[in-house]
Amino acid sequence: MTLDKLYTLLKQTGYPVAYYQFESKKNNPPPNPPYIIYWTPESSSYGADTSKALVRNSTVHVELYTTKKDLQAETKLEAALDSKCIHYDKDEANIESEKLYQILYSFELIEKL
Repeated sequence: MTLDKLYTLLKQTGYPVAYYQFESKKNNPPPNPPYIIYWTPESSSYGADTSKALVRNSTVHVELYTTKKDLQAETKLEAALDSKCIHYDKDEANIESEKLYQILYSFELIEKL
């Protein structure tokens, strides 16, 4: 799966989606929760020296932000990930300063380049 296909998959939830962050501008404020942010904190490429085969392995974080514990939003996002057999680790955090609840899904994304 590519990051473009991941973006399309995440959009199928019906929630606003952005890579890394939503750009906040005067005429375009960030969306109200729930919304999804995704990003790749690290990646590596590898392949055989004598081959054109190259593979990129990226760690992906998908973050669901809500104003409270929202099982319906979590279920919707998890169903999208499950539909593509994406195996993820899940963590939760309460961001008091932002008055937001964060669910973090982490997984490896392998792309053939």
